[in-house]
Amino acid sequence: MERVVGTVVRGLRCPIINRGDNIEEIVVDSVLKASEVEGFTINDKDIVTITESIVARAQGNYASIDNIAKDVSSKFGEETVGVIFPILSRNRFAICLRGIAKGVKKVVLMLSYPSDEVGNHLVDLDMLDEKGINPWTDVLTEKQFRDHFGYGKHTFTGVDYIDYYKSLVEEYGVECEVIFSNNPKTILDYTKHVLACDIHTRFRTKKILKANGGINVYSLDDILAESIDGSGYNEDYGLLGSNKSTEDDVKLFPRNCQPTVDKIQHMLKEKTGKNVEVMIYGDGAFKDPVGKIWELADPVVSPAYTAGLDGTPNEIKLKYLADNNFADLRGEELKQAVSQFIRDKDEDLVGSMEAQGTTPRKLTDLIGSLSDLTSGSGDKGTPIVFIQGYFDNFTK
Repeated sequence: MERVVGTVVRGLRCPIINRGDNIEEIVVDSVLKASEVEGFTINDKDIVTITESIVARAQGNYASIDNIAKDVSSKFGEETVGVIFPILSRNRFAICLRGIAKGVKKVVLMLSYPSDEVGNHLVDLDMLDEKGINPWTDVLTEKQFRDHFGYGKHTFTGVDYIDYYKSLVEEYGVECEVIFSNNPKTILDYTKHVLACDIHTRFRTKKILKANGGINVYSLDDILAESIDGSGYNEDYGLLGSNKSTEDDVKLFPRNCQPTVDKIQHMLKEKTGKNVEVMIYGDGAFKDPVGKIWELADPVVSPAYTAGLDGTPNEIKLKYLADNNFADLRGEELKQAVSQFIRDKDEDLVGSMEAQGTTPRKLTDLIGSLSDLTSGSGDKGTPIVFIQGYFDNFTK
């Protein structure tokens, strides 16, 4: 019978993961059980993805406010610290900010506007236009910002992040001055000691700061890059990718993940005889049309994946073929012509007109976004995603 279904994505339920659990065994057992219960077969080039959260939980990769404070204090001492470009998130940054505040004497908090790096808005663009404010050149104090834009709450969380972040710092008896600018150099008028909290632009930010007189310049990946008093850590990403665990602790991005995906792949091969690709994923990359949030709060979408997931798609745009190359064909004749074109396609279609409109993104970014949307971030209880047919096309 002719195949009529393409890619199939299943969110798999598994036990709640605790520190010290054998994540590889749990993932493999969950996939095999789901296959048995749901009646699907496991095939070569199927994909198993695992959310970074349960990997980090199994590793016990946690740190406390005190661990953060001690590391920050060791780097900045008694200096006033500029904390610049943090994202606006109770889950992602609030606990980190508390740890930072506890380790310093004074904080100058510099927020980007109209939104943070991942799209959380402090003010609408239309309001900037109305007030004649240019976010690329204008530096605002807290009073000036309030005079122009008043008190606004986040679309989804209902939080005024300016007041919220300021209160977290002041909770420790630490003075907090808030300013608004998109130019890293602005902070150097207030202090030469800076903690850059941006994620994907951090290397540029640090380069600019160091080239213009910054003395102690660090970014979040420098904080908890090694264990502090036995804490968790991440040698590559530090606090980047961390999430709130409790009111006093964060769960860090998982570390040393490549052996995990390789072992899961090996175990599935032993048990099924199939070569299944495996990856660990964090935040995907997709924009919410209402809140304008891009996700992307993790330093990478995938910290580890097996070799078959390297690269980008090499796909033909079917509608282009139907409208151009084979516009005079219909029905079975059109189907056969398109199928043959796909079978004969080049291994590298970059620049080809037939590939225009396809998505030349990394496979791991695409699959990570698909997985993130499938598992969600709430109570679905499906931190493992099983994907079939992702590498198939119109001919198979």
